[in-house]
Amino acid sequence: MEIEHPAGRAAADEDDVSPVEQVRLTVPTTDDPTLPVWTFRMWTMGFISCALLSFVNQFFAYRSEPIVISQITIQVAALPIGHLMARVLPEKKFRVFGRECSLNPGPFNVKEHVLISIFANAGAAFGGGNAYAISIITIIKAFYKRNISFVTSLLLIITTQVLGYGWAGLMRKYVVEPAHMWWPASLVQVSLMRAMHEKERRRMTRGKFFLIALICSFAWYIVPGYLFPTLTAISWVCWVYPKSITMQQIGSGLNGLGVGALTLDWSVVASFLGSPLVSPFFATANVFVGYIVFVYGMLPISYWVLNLYNAGTFPLFSNDLYTGSGQLYNISAIVNDKFEIDMDAYAQQGKIHLSLFFAVSYGLGFATIAATLSHVILFFVNWRFFFVNWRFRY
Repeated sequence: MEIEHPAGRAAADEDDVSPVEQVRLTVPTTDDPTLPVWTFRMWTMGFISCALLSFVNQFFAYRSEPIVISQITIQVAALPIGHLMARVLPEKKFRVFGRECSLNPGPFNVKEHVLISIFANAGAAFGGGNAYAISIITIIKAFYKRNISFVTSLLLIITTQVLGYGWAGLMRKYVVEPAHMWWPASLVQVSLMRAMHEKERRRMTRGKFFLIALICSFAWYIVPGYLFPTLTAISWVCWVYPKSITMQQIGSGLNGLGVGALTLDWSVVASFLGSPLVSPFFATANVFVGYIVFVYGMLPISYWVLNLYNAGTFPLFSNDLYTGSGQLYNISAIVNDKFEIDMDAYAQQGKIHLSLFFAVSYGLGFATIAATLSHVILFFVNWRFFFVNWRFRY
């Protein structure tokens, strides 16, 4: 559907004007309340897209290099399907519980499209790919060779997912409703929706530009992603020193630090952030500096200079568990028939050791929780007001 902003739309109030410039330039402040929302098309495509993305992302999650199919796939595919359903579905009206309904209330509109995308985003775990708790079930079945019932697995997954929605509801007042709390990734979705639905009277519209960029991106990625995967990481250091383990660790773009490595794969270039085109420059620069300090500063010094916790005994990059001698740890040997740890077997096999990268990554992951509190204290607490009140009180 092409929207031309009907004259009946109400003018935007002053409260609708965002204090953030990026939001003002992207999000329209007008609305058309006459557009149908809870339509048969929306519910059908919404449920199917949610289930489809959930299945596909879980299927690809077991690859050594997982692929995440995000909501943008459904967002693009839903437009022609919605227009097709608007053409073929009958327009006959009928009553359900006293309310007049129709399978085809009119042209496919942007509000239906947005709700379908929200359904799809929920199926893709909001960009995470699959439900996080499924990894627990996978570990129990694949690594511990134990059985877990379907009901128990379902309750575990639903509980963790609903817990996330509960936290989102509790934090809505603080991270969603305030005008200053804006989310750059959401602005990208708004721009895409406007490009696909709004009518523009210019030669190069946003819709045409998006279509050209989509085709070019597909044509470019098919080379390193399918036809010639070697282009994903070209390491001349590994070619020069093929027998040196240290140089392989330094130069490998897949299993090392990637020093001197070249790539033609955009997903590898942006792997440290996801999509630097979405985030503001200050956020991208902040993450990039932290990445450089961690990967090319902290990690090499701890591994080669300090040999922290005998890190040189284990691989630089690995998510496996090891014994003190560097051998793979036999996890099943320290678990008894009751699915409990056998302390005697654990004492015999020794402590569990992690690779340096794995251990430091986990440590920094916990540190980010404390960093969130530090960020709020430093940037959002009115210290002048606090100091004045403290002096007045004492």
